[in-house]
Amino acid sequence: MAALLSSPSVSVLSPTPRHAAVLAGVIGEVPLLAGNLLHDTATAVLMREHGIRRICTRDTDFHRFPFLEPIDPLTAEP
Repeated sequence: MAALLSSPSVSVLSPTPRHAAVLAGVIGEVPLLAGNLLHDTATAVLMREHGIRRICTRDTDFHRFPFLEPIDPLTAEP
């Protein structure tokens, strides 16, 4: 883990001063966020704060966030 985190191409996303406002916007924009979707929501909000649109994942719940572009790594063309 330490080697991964020390890589110059790796960044750990953390909340910015805009976090509460971005979270409120996402809650207003995406209906029915509850249960297991809350973890995905936290990830999506951090991504939006930092201007990241693409996520490589097999978790289809990320398709609920219109500002993200989920890419299934097992079906995406190289």
